[in-house]
Amino acid sequence: MSTSRAVPVTLAEIARLAGVGRAAVSNWRRRHPTFPERIAGTDVNPQFSMTDIETWLRDNKKLKKSAEREWLWPRFEALGGRDEAGAAIAEVGRLLSGRKNGENRKLPDETRELIERAVDIGLREGGAETFMFLLRRWLDVHVRQIATTPEPLAALMADLALGTAGDEGASASGVTVMDSACGTGHLLAAAADAVRTSGTGTVTLLGGDRDPVLAALADARLNLIEGSGEGERTHIDVRAGDSLRDDPFAATPADIVLCNPPFNERDWGYEELATDARWSHGLPPRTEPELAWVQHCLTQLRPGGAAVLLLPPAVAARKAGRRIRGSLLRTGQLRAVIALPPGCAAPHSVSLHLWVLRTPALGEEPQAGGRLLAVDAVSRFPRSSEREWVPDWAAISAFVHAAVAEADSPRTSAYVRHVPVIELLDGEVDLTPGRHINPSPVDVADRLTESWREFTGLTKSVDRSARLLATLHLTPATGDAPTATTVAELARAGALTLRSGQQPPEESIRTGPSSGEDIPLLTVPDLLTVPDLLTGGEPRGRLAPVDAAACEAVIAEPGDIVVVGVTRAFSAWVHEGPPTALGPQLHAVRVHPEQLDPWFLAGSLRAPANARQAGTHTTSSSRIDVRRLQVRQVSLGEQRRYGDAFRELAAFERTVLRAADLGKDLVRDLGDELAAGRLTGGHLAGRA
Repeated sequence: MSTSRAVPVTLAEIARLAGVGRAAVSNWRRRHPTFPERIAGTDVNPQFSMTDIETWLRDNKKLKKSAEREWLWPRFEALGGRDEAGAAIAEVGRLLSGRKNGENRKLPDETRELIERAVDIGLREGGAETFMFLLRRWLDVHVRQIATTPEPLAALMADLALGTAGDEGASASGVTVMDSACGTGHLLAAAADAVRTSGTGTVTLLGGDRDPVLAALADARLNLIEGSGEGERTHIDVRAGDSLRDDPFAATPADIVLCNPPFNERDWGYEELATDARWSHGLPPRTEPELAWVQHCLTQLRPGGAAVLLLPPAVAARKAGRRIRGSLLRTGQLRAVIALPPGCAAPHSVSLHLWVLRTPALGEEPQAGGRLLAVDAVSRFPRSSEREWVPDWAAISAFVHAAVAEADSPRTSAYVRHVPVIELLDGEVDLTPGRHINPSPVDVADRLTESWREFTGLTKSVDRSARLLATLHLTPATGDAPTATTVAELARAGALTLRSGQQPPEESIRTGPSSGEDIPLLTVPDLLTVPDLLTGGEPRGRLAPVDAAACEAVIAEPGDIVVVGVTRAFSAWVHEGPPTALGPQLHAVRVHPEQLDPWFLAGSLRAPANARQAGTHTTSSSRIDVRRLQVRQVSLGEQRRYGDAFRELAAFERTVLRAADLGKDLVRDLGDELAAGRLTGGHLAGRA
């Protein structure tokens, strides 16, 4: 492929693209005189032409066939800005979907050649997989500019809409789903899956977005993936345009509307649309664009249809919108407000709300009064750590589905309440679920009892470990201390084997409920973001056994030592869980038990002083050369003696971490109960 400019790649990028370690690339450069010369950078941090590197790897039979897709993305990224790369990826999807006669804009020769190469790889390796690989990379790079709806949340929204609409909300020809701010099509794709799972029949997907690049990507994605199945076809129509100012689907009613509209936009058309017929609940104030989207979505529904919108929490409480909120309640069109825990979608720092709406079916009188279903998932799933919180989507979805399944019952339970509309129609019309739900004292009491039972057990374990560890006699260092060796030397001597984890293909990583046979995939981000990972939690991703074998994943078996090779998460422990695949910068060490004790080795490797001498320390993300970590050379009997102490220390650490998290929960729950005046007994009750 000829290019007008070279795409530069570093040694680290070459290693990732080739599926090897950086040391291997450095060895190639040093030992092979034909290795390409650098085109930029310095001798310490050189940059090479990507085309030259790829040619060299292919000529030397070092280019993995399975990594061909990886070589595409740097070239797409080098095309220019966001729009240039996005439009090229959309063109790849359009061609792979077989639509040869679609839009065919004049593109530079360099871009056209890259698109043809991507299409060729897609035809050989899977069109949908290749397109989604490029789309995910593009979204990752522009994550601050483009807000997407996470797939588990999109699936939840689709299920809620389908369940709320019911049979009377569907047309005779199937189900029509609409998203007027569709972005790259996450919600529409989730709706197509939900409709197919329900067995309702054919599905028509209508999408619009004012950003033509996003609309083109959504159109390519849906036609390539959703429109390529066998049997009943999925009908797709995605158009670019401002849906509030000029709705391209104004004359096409939908059974289901899903929307994650733009937040806090003042220029939404307030002046031009002041007399628009859609504002049946009142003209949205200039500062309430989200309420304009709510009413717009309602007008898109056929009788009996349902809409689910993802909205910022301020929409439920701002004074400027209370009149419209009151009208939505009085007509019964607003059925539920669900407060999600922070971290479920961007912006991740706030608790976003799901609004569930429904229009009256033909012959159905508009509901006057009634109740609003308020669901407080924020209190149900509190953050137990200061680290970034990762949603447990299986638990959140099950909780929300259970709450909505009882929507026709006036029963009130912890974190869920059917609030009488008359109670909400005050001067504020505040729809924030947490303001109207107080967990039942019985539920709180049961939870506190169970928490105190666990906490008491933990404190006993801490006390036991503390007494054992406190009896250890530590002697001052002497001049005749045993000599030390390194992991590299032990590996050369055959005392252990060292394997480095790798990043599996993105399309092979599974999330959501486990099938039971899946292999957990542990990554460095898991260690940084999953609060209880070392005390019983599970990694977010998994691999099917066949995918793990195909990508030659490094599997840590029980008894292996897992070592983290980055400074900010450095640790080492004896793996005691199920077989687990390791991601990049994680290493599996398997010892020969007749030469090394695993607990002694793990404890020695994770010593902070050891990490300091083996790391670069330039930033918190600096790597640690695991092969340089040192271990004292002592007899096997002495190793086992130290190994017992290291094992007890590891148990002490796990117990202390769990006790700290549980203690925070107890402080929060007990503080709420005391503030509510529910102190009725105990030794402190009679103190002055």
